[in-house]
Amino acid sequence: MGQVLSEPDLRAQIAADRREGRAIAFANGCFDVLHVGHVRYLQGAAAEADRLVVAVNDDDSVRRMKGANRPVLPAADRAELVAALRGVDYVVIFPDDTVARLLELLKPDVHCKGTDYTVDTVPERETVRAYGGRIAIVGDPKDHSTSELLGRIKAQGKP
Repeated sequence: MGQVLSEPDLRAQIAADRREGRAIAFANGCFDVLHVGHVRYLQGAAAEADRLVVAVNDDDSVRRMKGANRPVLPAADRAELVAALRGVDYVVIFPDDTVARLLELLKPDVHCKGTDYTVDTVPERETVRAYGGRIAIVGDPKDHSTSELLGRIKAQGKP
């Protein structure tokens, strides 16, 4: 099982992993209601390196991106669920609207994004290129959506 860490503890752990010659992959998201698309994305990211760091948006950043009714689950719960997935080594909760600051701080070898992106449309591509990292597009086709799932649940609850 992965560990939920603070940023300083995560930096220290990554430094120790690098001293041991391990490559670091990085993935991020809201992970508000886990679904198979999340699992496949994180499994693909884990296959890119020896260790996988997953950055989970905090509650305020999820609200800014997804609206006032989100997140469904608080950040600590979402982080714990992600940490329990096979292949996830470390989870950190972050407050920013993008992961550029964390990428600059951690400099992972591989920044993994889902198939709704291409290497050229990843928002943080210039940040990753600037420190010499690589971008990988991983997971299955974007056929899964938390918003769609929540809509189906809501529709089923109506009389």
